[in-house]
Amino acid sequence: MQKIEYLSRPAEVSMSHDYFQIATTDHFWVSRRFEVLQRIANGIVSGAGEIAEVGCGHGLLQRQIEDAYGKPVTGFDLNEYGLKHNVSRISRVCCYDIHQRNEELRGKFDLILLFDVLEHISDEDSFLNALLFHLAPRGKLIVHVPAGHWAFSEYDIAAGHVRRYGMKGLRAVAQRNKLEIQDWTWWGFPLVPALAVRKLVVRGKRDQRKIIATGFDSKTPWMDKALRTITRLEWIPQKFLGTSLMAVLRRGSKLP
Repeated sequence: MQKIEYLSRPAEVSMSHDYFQIATTDHFWVSRRFEVLQRIANGIVSGAGEIAEVGCGHGLLQRQIEDAYGKPVTGFDLNEYGLKHNVSRISRVCCYDIHQRNEELRGKFDLILLFDVLEHISDEDSFLNALLFHLAPRGKLIVHVPAGHWAFSEYDIAAGHVRRYGMKGLRAVAQRNKLEIQDWTWWGFPLVPALAVRKLVVRGKRDQRKIIATGFDSKTPWMDKALRTITRLEWIPQKFLGTSLMAVLRRGSKLP
């Protein structure tokens, strides 16, 4: 377990602890998400000097980048439970509120990863304004969010999601915060039927633990393998439809 650096006090966040117990780097969805990152931003990740992940949780993405690129990723989160279970090996693990705007971190990072965080944030603009304090002037931001307003369900509520995204919504958030979308892709098109079924299965349920287990746990090794195989049939990048959305953003040069 990595040593936690306490730059801020821990705080409650809109995130289920049950996710941390199910999600591992071997989980088909976590593995495929990283493959999508490599498809659309391999050169950005490999070429970045200082990398940070805001909302690092228990460090799955940090560990994947360490293993694939040999690079450390400074992880920031306020969820002490997630930080205590962080699986990274060579990265900094920091309990830190980005709204604090530590001067030592001003413009420090060439790349900031925001994976499955923005959907938990009520005030997107205030959050992104604080995040951009930490991004170098020519730095890149890679965002990953759940997609499809139609798919919002009790699972999202249990997971602490405020919303799901479409490209129109993500583009509007980017423009409000003077960001340009440089590249993007849907992914998870083969999972659309499963997401529709999940919405029906969890409808009316109230037990958060059971909802998260029903909606995210692949249950058995053979099911995980099957889902892994199915998701890899999808061509990336694709602009048609998906259950998740990943985008590379930079500070806007043409925006007012």
